[in-house]
Amino acid sequence: MSRIKGCFEKLKADGQTALITYITAGDPEPWVTVPMLHALVDAGADILELGIPFSDPMSDGPVIQKACERALKNDVSIHDVLDMVSQFREKDKETPIVLMGYANPLEAMGYQSFADKAQEVGVDGVLTVDMPPEESEEFLLIMNAKDIDTIFLVAPTTSVERMEQIAKHARGFIYYVSIKGVTGTAELDVAEVADKMALLRQCTDLPLGVGFGIRDGKSAAAVSEVADAVVVGSTLVRCIEEHADKPEELPAALGALLAEMRYAINARDMSK
Repeated sequence: MSRIKGCFEKLKADGQTALITYITAGDPEPWVTVPMLHALVDAGADILELGIPFSDPMSDGPVIQKACERALKNDVSIHDVLDMVSQFREKDKETPIVLMGYANPLEAMGYQSFADKAQEVGVDGVLTVDMPPEESEEFLLIMNAKDIDTIFLVAPTTSVERMEQIAKHARGFIYYVSIKGVTGTAELDVAEVADKMALLRQCTDLPLGVGFGIRDGKSAAAVSEVADAVVVGSTLVRCIEEHADKPEELPAALGALLAEMRYAINARDMSK
């Protein structure tokens, strides 16, 4: 059983919603990424998404675009990201890690080489924003052979027929993008999300995570009412930007921010 599947099964048995966090590897300094990951777990993160810096992050808004720019100024490559996962695994062998990014760095490294190294260091899943299922045949075969879950996005505009197609190929969980547009923009419509969750559940038994637009404990708790996982990204990356000149403060700052969301989600879970 994959760590991702095991994590969701345990949380479901305990009546809890998963909290998934995103940060960009190497932002603002490479040395602080692993301490931040540990701090997020200590504050209540169940699954970690670690962004692979890319020069043209088309689905991300200004906050994460700037994070990628800061990481790339530090010359952080996909090889460095995999090394960070290896360092994290020295202390934490349980928390699932998903690498999130774009196809170009994976293609440059080579799918097989990437899969070999990812399995070796303890990567559990990969979400490649610009690689839809119909363009992923080779990638899926290689990832599946290494027991690395391939995670796909579903958008507010995705048809039921498209949802069914995505569900056939997805593993781990399905990531529902709760707003139209890029990360860190617009307001979350929880009622609309609930309607989409109902449609998606007709297409798959996989857990459903919801991201984009979750900014605080209130919005995290509201999403936890209808989803299996709450994904928090831009809010954390914005915190990193605010502390970029004092990176030593970041583990504590991120932990405090996430703990408030974890508390709100737990309170909502207990009231269900």
